[in-house]
Amino acid sequence: MKILGIDPGSRFTGFGIIEVIGDRITPLHLGVIRTGAGDFPERLGIIFNGIRELVEQFHPDEAAVETVFISKNASSALKLGQARGAAICAAISMGVPVSEYSPRSVKQAIVGRGAADKVQVQHMVRVLLQLKETPVEDAADALAVALCHQHTQQTAERMQAHQQR
Repeated sequence: MKILGIDPGSRFTGFGIIEVIGDRITPLHLGVIRTGAGDFPERLGIIFNGIRELVEQFHPDEAAVETVFISKNASSALKLGQARGAAICAAISMGVPVSEYSPRSVKQAIVGRGAADKVQVQHMVRVLLQLKETPVEDAADALAVALCHQHTQQTAERMQAHQQR
């Protein structure tokens, strides 16, 4: 199974694609969609097209995206929500189901602490995926979302198998 993790942002949208075969998790591709400083609708189009291109190239089975955290700045929260919408719509338009996870649940799944900082997430992503270098913040966050989804799916499957006994 291939999972596309997305860390949305109006200027930088991180992405990470992992492949899960049994208990082995392999990172396939990671990076950041940089939208530049153009008009906001154009930036949303860049995010939409960037996610579609990733889906066309890597054919993920599922996608996972981080939910919007509550911000003191309403304008920033609104832009983040629109960036999420562009990413989600791109995946859905390509037939890829999307799951959503809160930042706290992603950090809990990866670091073991819901209040972990960005550096801790980057470190654990590097360790869990045995990466040679620490990924940039947005890409690390996207990989963390993909890993959280994988862990959540695996746990649900185990619970279902246990209940069927």
